[in-house]
Formats: sequence, C-alpha cells, structure tokens
Amino acid sequence: MKYDVIVIGAGSAGSIVATRLSEDPNRSVLLLEAGPDYPDFDRLPDEVKFGYATATDVMTSDHNWQFTGYGTAENPDIMVPRGRVTGGSSAINGQMFLRGVPEDYDTWADMGNDQWSFQNLLGCFRRLETDTDFSDDFHGNDGPIIARRFKREEWLPAQNAFYNACREYGFPHTDDHNSPDSTGIGSTPFNNPNGIRWSTALGYLDLARHRLNFTLRPNCTVHRVLFDGHRATGVVVESGGEVFTVEADQIILSGGAIASPQLLMLSGVGPADHLRSLGLSVVHDLPGVGQNLRDHPLVPVTWRTVPGFELDGFKPRIQLCLKYTAEGSHLRNDMIMIFSNFATEQVIRGGNRMEPMGIRASVSIYLAVGAGELKLNSTDPHQQPYLDYNYLQEEFDRKRLRDGVRIAVHLGEHGDFKDIIQERIEPLDSDLETDDTLDHWLRSNVSTAQHISCTCKMGPASDPMAVVSQYGKVHGLENIRVVDASIMPDCIRANTNVTTMMIGERVSEFILRGD
Repeated sequence: MKYDVIVIGAGSAGSIVATRLSEDPNRSVLLLEAGPDYPDFDRLPDEVKFGYATATDVMTSDHNWQFTGYGTAENPDIMVPRGRVTGGSSAINGQMFLRGVPEDYDTWADMGNDQWSFQNLLGCFRRLETDTDFSDDFHGNDGPIIARRFKREEWLPAQNAFYNACREYGFPHTDDHNSPDSTGIGSTPFNNPNGIRWSTALGYLDLARHRLNFTLRPNCTVHRVLFDGHRATGVVVESGGEVFTVEADQIILSGGAIASPQLLMLSGVGPADHLRSLGLSVVHDLPGVGQNLRDHPLVPVTWRTVPGFELDGFKPRIQLCLKYTAEGSHLRNDMIMIFSNFATEQVIRGGNRMEPMGIRASVSIYLAVGAGELKLNSTDPHQQPYLDYNYLQEEFDRKRLRDGVRIAVHLGEHGDFKDIIQERIEPLDSDLETDDTLDHWLRSNVSTAQHISCTCKMGPASDPMAVVSQYGKVHGLENIRVVDASIMPDCIRANTNVTTMMIGERVSEFILRGD
C-alpha cells in the first residue's frame, strides 16, 4: 500500500506531525512506532501514566530504550533513557515544561534559519499548550498539552528551604519561567495535570485516532529508507517477525536525536567514509549526520537527611527550579539547578527508585559549548549507535559547572536546611578543595540531563555540517524530512521537550503551506 506521508516515530514531534497532517482528510498518514501503543487510558502502565507517583522505575522499563553512552574517560558508561512507546520521551520524562530563552531561537535564525526566530515561533508555542496559570500574549490556553505549576502552599519542606536559600543568596523570584525575560527561582511548569504525565500520545494522538485517513502501527522497527536515486520512495519495516516494504510520497523521520541520524546512516545517508567502513552503500555523502551531539551536562550534589525527616517517593520530587547566568558568562540563563525532595542512588550504581538516599540538587549547564558525536556500531537496526557525549572538554564548561556545584553546596548550608540536612554525601569536602580536585570529581560524576539533540543540524546548504534545511528537508535528497530534536542547530537553555513539540508544530505548518 502507498501513503501520502509516512512518519517514523510517534514521539514528542512525530505524534504532532502525524496529527496535524492528518487534519486534512484527503491526506493519508501512516505513523510507525517501535514501541507499544495504549489507546485505552485505563490500560496505560503506571510508569507512563503517572508523572511521579509510581514505584515502577521507567529507567528499567521496557518503555525505555535503555541506551548507554560515553561521558568522559573517568565516567565512560552513562545511562541514556529514551522513550519506546507512543508519546516517545514525552511519555517517560520528568515533564518540566520549559521553553528556551528567546535568544536561543533568534540565534538559530542568525545561523541562516530565518523562519525560526522567537517571534516566528511564539504562535507554535501558544498553539501546543493549555497553560492553566497564565493567560496573556505569551501563553496558550486551548492547546493539546496541559501545563501547570505547584502553588506556594503545595511546596514541600525541602522546596521551601531551596527557595529561601536562593532568595537570600541574591537570586530573584520569578512567577513564570516561560516568560521571555524571566530568571531566578520559582515554580516549574509541568505538563502534569492531576499527577498525570500529559504526553503527546494523550494530548495529540487521541485527536487523530478516529480519523479514517490516519493509521498508527506500533511495534514496528524501520530498517532503512528506500531511495530511487536521491528521491525517497518508502521504508523497509519489521513487525511481528515479518519484513515488508511500505511506500509513500513523503517520508518524515521523527525518531529523535538518536534514531533519526542512525536511520539516515543505515539508509546510506551520512559521512561517506564512516558508511563505507561498515560496508554500507552511500546514497548521499552528508558529513553532518550524527555530528554536533549536544546535551545538558549534569552533576548531583546529595545530602543525607536528618532521622525522621519525611522522604515520600509518591510525592512530587521536583517543584521549583533556579535558572541563572553563570559568573562571567555572556549567555543569559545558561545554568539550571533543581532540588529533589527524594534522591535515590543512580540505577547504574544499583539504585532503586523507591530507596531514598536523602535530597539532591542537580546542577546542569543549559548551554554547553562542547559537543559530541553519534556513529553506527553496527548495520543492525536493533543495535544502538555509539553515543560519545564528550563532556567537559572546554574550560568554560568546567568553570560554570564548578561554580554551580559550589553554589549548591552553599545553598545547602542555609539555615532553613538545618532541620532537613544531616550531612553532605557528594561531593566530599576533599573534592571541593581545589579546581583540579573538583574537575576530577565533575568528570567522574557528570551525566546526561536526558536532552540529547542537534545530531541532524538545521542550516543552509552553504553550511557543510547542516543536514536539513530550515524546512526540515534533508539536503541533497527529495521527499524526506527530519522533524525532531535532532534538527536543533544548538541546544537550548531549557529542557528540550517543549521545543521538540514546537518543532513538530512548526514543520507541520511548513508542510501544510507547501514549503
């Protein structure tokens, strides 16, 4: 059978693209998803349905690809969770519903993507959300994704202490982290109404399921895209032990920043030397595929709590966040810190979601200058690619993270924590003695904030590392686009999920108007 459009990946962007394109009853849309689908809300597994109030750990769930990556020489094995279910990573993530700062998108425009300025994107941000707290020119109130913030009276004790410590340190209060000019400490917006993780599967796919021109096929692994010369014509799919071909006039890759570059390379599109080294025939030499891997490097500052302090794993773990500009940085809001009310040991170290260590500050660089790369490990589509995050090679990144850790340690010494904190577990005082000792601790403990992006960079054809045009079209090829977090030219100063949803909305606009 032949479709007008095949969308590969029912994740944060793919679910939106498939939903928006199928609004036209004359356009047939096939949405392929590697993971399972749960059209009945009552049958959603707990770790997908509930944002935090579940004992089931998504880190060890079949709904997580459970990838691994290389962080640093001192910390070579890091866990890289990605969603393997309709909704993609929006169905397993932390639901922090944050936009980037306007400068992020204006920088994209300055890089040759003039359709992606903040002013051009604001309508997409508004269209995708229902913000239950704000109604103004910067917020949407009738979109598919519901966002809300914890009210002051809902804050748990560690969050109140975090807030007061930040204010005394000199950080300003913000009512709305999604206001263009906001900075400082305040309630985090979450796409978590009434404790439900409001993924794109719930918000968008449920709008499309009844449409006769929309077909969703879960449990499908796409092996490769088929080409006639440089024109994409279909895909090779595996499902239920069978391998078959499906054709379409347009192929849209929405597998995310790992699967989309992997699928391009498996299809013969990418750095020619790398493809040939694996015995793959080169359809199109595109050196930027898999390069420019960006993320938010993150380290934990953890404290043991005093005996008797309540640690309840079924209560919200995060309610506030601090966004600030690092000392000496030219990048506004280039750092974020969150405080967890219930900290556990990392799964990779044998931790369990419901076994608390105490409380934790997570310190992360929101706009690192370092970048990594993604390469194929194998021509087998079932084998994950090699993910080299290449963290903390730049002194600017190390300095900002050092300073962030020292700020977190200082905040933990605030008087409001005296009835909460017994002692600091990590880093030790010896780790904090000098920049060198702290750098070693950082390299040994840095991990992913789970915001991998930028591996199919968007940019003009004059940029030798650009993979797609600003309309998502793969350079040098026909009838194939990439629409997901991989097309970001650089990481954003925010958790990536909202921007990935916006990308789905924006490129859908382009397609619908014929761009």
